[in-house]
Amino acid sequence: MTVKAIGSKEMTKKVFNKEELFILDVRNESDFQDWKIEGGNFEYLNIPYFELLDGVEEIVEKLPNDKEILVVCAKEGSSIMVAEMLSEQGLTVFYLQGGMKAWSEHLEPVKVGDLTDGGEIYQFVRIGKGCLSYMVVSNGEAAIIDPTRMTDIYLDFAKEIGATITHVFDTHLHADHISGGRNIADKTGATYWLPPKDATEVTFEYMPLEGGNNVTIGNTAIDIHALYSPGHTIGSTSFVVDGKFLLSGDILFIDSIGRPDLAGLAEDWVADLRESLYLRYRELSEELVVLPAHFMIIDELNEDGSVSEKLGTLFAKNHGLNIEDENEFRRLVTENLPPQPNAYQEIRETNMGKINPDEEIQREMEIGPNRCAVR
Repeated sequence: MTVKAIGSKEMTKKVFNKEELFILDVRNESDFQDWKIEGGNFEYLNIPYFELLDGVEEIVEKLPNDKEILVVCAKEGSSIMVAEMLSEQGLTVFYLQGGMKAWSEHLEPVKVGDLTDGGEIYQFVRIGKGCLSYMVVSNGEAAIIDPTRMTDIYLDFAKEIGATITHVFDTHLHADHISGGRNIADKTGATYWLPPKDATEVTFEYMPLEGGNNVTIGNTAIDIHALYSPGHTIGSTSFVVDGKFLLSGDILFIDSIGRPDLAGLAEDWVADLRESLYLRYRELSEELVVLPAHFMIIDELNEDGSVSEKLGTLFAKNHGLNIEDENEFRRLVTENLPPQPNAYQEIRETNMGKINPDEEIQREMEIGPNRCAVR
């Protein structure tokens, strides 16, 4: 019996719309506990597929007969097998096309605001990984900030809206995902910008992104003002775009702050992190809309699926911005850390250009959630 597939784009809409869905995840328990499809109204059952090889009769009573059931596995093969058996039992069943690998790579563009001159800023939500990247568009030119390795989505989107990509930025040297910045620059001739303090070991040419840089996109002045804000990395740089938006990289998130330990220097960088958040950011307008490079939990998504909040609101509500005692702050960001991201050292070396793994290895390196925040 043939069962239908649900693609990652359709699944993303279910997440954005907070639809009800029952997910049967047939990966190993450790993989499921580490990382799963999150949704505000999703229910879950995790049973490894090898326990179902002899049939699904024993789990049918654990599954709803009045809801859609989505079967999920790593690459799709096992979920098709289980979904077909469940369909034969009379249940309404679908499987996730491409499995969790495809879910990890899907990017959903969402418009997050208008610029003063009539331009726009778009957020690309990597829903399965929690990564957020951006495209600033003005008068037919575009700048991309913190792109993922899935570069075609940016190239196709720019073409669709009639924009030429002229600049690509990384706010810092990423350790949880592979940057598409160099790739996009090579394909388009765009200028690739990196913070020089993060780029001391890179093997390729780049433009140094330093505090005080202003880069104009389009014929009118859409200034991307670079704000040196170390702490997550020693070179971390934020952007104030058009005096309206603060692209905070991995320094500040909606519900948390950036971890300073992914280069093994938490004790060294904690003072930089505090200075960036408690002094440099305090000098900025509280009306700026914060656009981070990651989200941690599905609750951080707005109604339209975007991730953003005014800086003043975060000063009031984000616990990481309200720790008066410096020693308590130091304890928070050096002792209260989640596990390191999968293959983070190899990802850093790939982003430096030191190693060049093939596409399948890059996929494997990125599997799992992002872990860029202090808990």
